[in-house]
Amino acid sequence: MIDSNTMIEFRGLFRHFGQTKAVDGVSFGVERGTVFGFIGPNGAGKTTSMRILATLDQPTAGDAFVDGFSVVEDPDRVRHRLGFMPDYTGTYPNVNVREYLDFFARAYHLRGAKRERAVEEVMDFTGLDVLADKPTDGLSKGMRQRLCLGRALIHDPTVLVLDEPAAGLDPRARIELREMIRDLAAKGKTVLISSHILTELSEVCDTVGIIEQGRLLAVGAVDAIQHPRHKARQAKKVMEIRLIGDTQAAAEWLAANAQIEKPQTDGQKISFLFDGDRQQQADLLRAMIMADFQVESFGSRRQSLEDVFMQVTEGLVQ
Repeated sequence: MIDSNTMIEFRGLFRHFGQTKAVDGVSFGVERGTVFGFIGPNGAGKTTSMRILATLDQPTAGDAFVDGFSVVEDPDRVRHRLGFMPDYTGTYPNVNVREYLDFFARAYHLRGAKRERAVEEVMDFTGLDVLADKPTDGLSKGMRQRLCLGRALIHDPTVLVLDEPAAGLDPRARIELREMIRDLAAKGKTVLISSHILTELSEVCDTVGIIEQGRLLAVGAVDAIQHPRHKARQAKKVMEIRLIGDTQAAAEWLAANAQIEKPQTDGQKISFLFDGDRQQQADLLRAMIMADFQVESFGSRRQSLEDVFMQVTEGLVQ
């Protein structure tokens, strides 16, 4: 029996294309009113999983559920409870914003005053009301994304699936989209969102899942998965050192230390993973100074989603 508060559930989901396991035994749940970030490299299985959830594809094995209804056994009920925004959505020539949304409202069997109200409410929420009579093929990228979000919202679904909604948007448009997503979650909607912009996900998501080669590698609340003691990662800190002068020699010197992993140079800054305690950090700083490296600053920082992603994944493709 599915928990009534679990609005999205993947249960032992598999999807194979010949020898390729696009989705390989994925299982997790998303609670009502939660924004869940689906993270993974290209080809990891994110879009395939989303397409199955949106009833656009069939699993090879396993099942997925939306508001307790199976995508395999009850696809019609799922479609009325879910709004899907793919990574690319086309528009139609000679159709304005109002007509575009009205068309999809009719497709969901909305009639009369209920349909008109749905169109007006969606345009008001997405800020498209001032562009109601503008042709859809003349919209900017940001406005087109709002239109596609409006299309996904037109039938007032309880669950939203957004595939790379911020792709190609300018900073202001990304911020505004993030605010709309948080507003939808505050109204009780459950949102599953994929994105390559991990800093955006860390600010908008409550929970995240990391997938690679079709397998779910880590899942949990954003704060928990960023914590050094999370089971998906070892207890290592991200250290940052800023140097005066040549950093290449310092990077090579650090790489020779067994306690240091993945040193990366960015201008005068070197970042790396370090599993030592505070005393060992002090010893490392002292050793660098004794080795005549000119250290301008030295310290640790909280690990970001990008750090987690780089540690958990291996850059594998299929």
